[in-house]
Amino acid sequence: MPFPPSAPQPTDVDHESAFAQAVGDRMVELLDGYHGRAAAISASATPLVESIAGLVRGGKRMRAVLSWWGWQGAGGHPDDPCILDAAVALELFQAAALIHDDILDRSDTRRGAPSIHRAFEVRHQQAGWRQDPGHFGVSAAILTGDLCLSLSEEVFASAADASPNPAGARSLFNEMRFEVMAGQYLDILDEVEVPGQDPAEALQRARTVLRFKSARYSVVHPLGLGGILSGADGDLLEHYGRISAPLGEAFQLQDDLLGVFGDPEVTGKPAGDDLREGKRTELVAHALDLLTPSQVAEVEAALGDPELTPAAVSRIQTLMETGGARARVEREVLDLGDASLTALLEAPMDQDAKAGLERLARQILDRKH
Repeated sequence: MPFPPSAPQPTDVDHESAFAQAVGDRMVELLDGYHGRAAAISASATPLVESIAGLVRGGKRMRAVLSWWGWQGAGGHPDDPCILDAAVALELFQAAALIHDDILDRSDTRRGAPSIHRAFEVRHQQAGWRQDPGHFGVSAAILTGDLCLSLSEEVFASAADASPNPAGARSLFNEMRFEVMAGQYLDILDEVEVPGQDPAEALQRARTVLRFKSARYSVVHPLGLGGILSGADGDLLEHYGRISAPLGEAFQLQDDLLGVFGDPEVTGKPAGDDLREGKRTELVAHALDLLTPSQVAEVEAALGDPELTPAAVSRIQTLMETGGARARVEREVLDLGDASLTALLEAPMDQDAKAGLERLARQILDRKH
């Protein structure tokens, strides 16, 4: 690492925790209001809002806190309601992305609980309603995700209007939304296309999905939005990009590792879920490059098999471990982390914000779920 870990300042940690709590409280307040509006239409409409409220009770608030440090790094007051609303908007955007992502991936769980579409499916089954419960669950979850996305945009609009650069903030938020949709499409395309390309092309495609489906909206855009809302100039925003781009990629590479090697008790997702979903991540691309032809055939056969057994998952884990794919990705995470922390050291930021962002970056680089 370019510099040793800094000792956390209790007051900074407490203030960060208080901000994360304020984000949660503001979402409760907002969703309570929408729950009342849904009830005024029909009591039967309230599960849409209740589903969102249940989902956003969990989570690490990483995007919210990144935007908060980006805001302070550009001179913004930490208790300004503008950045609170922007952080809430980012958390709601994340929730919408998770709801739709779980549909696309056919995921049964999220944060240790049933995914939204599975919860609606169970609601249908328990009520004994007519027609297909699975179709109802997916349909209701799509609408829930759309509602969550629209709420995110509504809250962000108020934050942008209160900032010194409303047009710039709206433009970046719109860019983030478009990139995620495009990245999600490329992700599901890679699952079905089975292109059989050479390892270099497979790696390039995996990195493109990684960047635009997750890395940029998870890290790059939250930090940049905080800066823009606070009035950051182009030079500071350029430094933010040099900090956040490698950090975002490291974050998603870790997610890829957790999708194959993660502990279900910690991640809240079954072990090897990415294999069952057929995710062609960089971890997979490295495995296909490093393994023997017969081992490659084993991995290819496992990818996208929803009935993959724990024993079969263990076999693929062993191949990725002994073949060197896991070590390659872990090395990339370390290198990207070094690049991010070096850029942070050079950034012309408020020192308190720099220390807080360093602490958060180290947490991201060392995450287990």
